[in-house]
Amino acid sequence: MATPNYGYEKRQKELAKKKKKEDKLKAKSERKHDGVSDDGVQDQGDATQTPPPDASGDA
Repeated sequence: MATPNYGYEKRQKELAKKKKKEDKLKAKSERKHDGVSDDGVQDQGDATQTPPPDASGDA
């Protein structure tokens, strides 16, 4: 009977981990590119947000 090649098995696990990590990063960058934040709420952008009122009381 042949001896198990533990080095090969370890390398395959490492490659699978690396691929999974790359896929997660790719998906994360695609979500960011589409304008959807991590919590699933779509970003409105700076143009639609109004600045906070001035607290100086000049009005």
